[in-house]
Amino acid sequence: MKKSMRMLALVLCFVMVLGLFAACGGESGAGKTTSLRNLNPAETFYIDCDKKGLSWKGWKKQYNSKNKNYITTDEQSKVLALLKGINDMCPKVHYVVVDTLNGIMVADEMRRSKEKGFDKWVDLATSVYEIVDYALTVRNDLTVIFLCHTQTEHTDDGFTFTHIKTSGKKLDKIVLESKFPVVLHAKVIDGEHKFETRADFSTAKTPLGAFEEQYIENDIVKVLEALKEY
Repeated sequence: MKKSMRMLALVLCFVMVLGLFAACGGESGAGKTTSLRNLNPAETFYIDCDKKGLSWKGWKKQYNSKNKNYITTDEQSKVLALLKGINDMCPKVHYVVVDTLNGIMVADEMRRSKEKGFDKWVDLATSVYEIVDYALTVRNDLTVIFLCHTQTEHTDDGFTFTHIKTSGKKLDKIVLESKFPVVLHAKVIDGEHKFETRADFSTAKTPLGAFEEQYIENDIVKVLEALKEY
């Protein structure tokens, strides 16, 4: 089970790797970033690809350049280099947050907006895939958490389906969620922020038996504890 915990996707998307690997996905304001509020800053490195800061009072005292646990960048090469460096040389770091994968995708697309042809979309898909694929190989005591924005498709017959928002058809063909053993969707239900643990017209998924309830508290620390026990 250790390998499957290496990556978790919060959609949010929340993706964890435990090595957990997970994704957390959701719309803006659904509680993706806030769900990370209880992580220990001394054991966490935060890569802010959206460059918007965190979403709770006092976060700047917890995550900053002085503490050497926070950086803003949306460049794929830097994010990948950071993951590799933390994995190889920072044994005290047990959690890496990438917030968000979409920030990397959009930044790359905008930088190359004047380029024509199919190659740039292949390059974009490759760059995102490299980050996600590397996260699956990190050491067993390092958890990588990817936050992602989602989009909901609507058909003429009323069917809806929510998945990670991507740039270009190449990434749609890869189906990013297929790389994550755990995908949580962040939602606001009756005014409360929740995680969706099982698919409800979405790509949410968790290991069988890990969570009895379909909707759980929006707290990534409690999610990680449950997955470790599982």
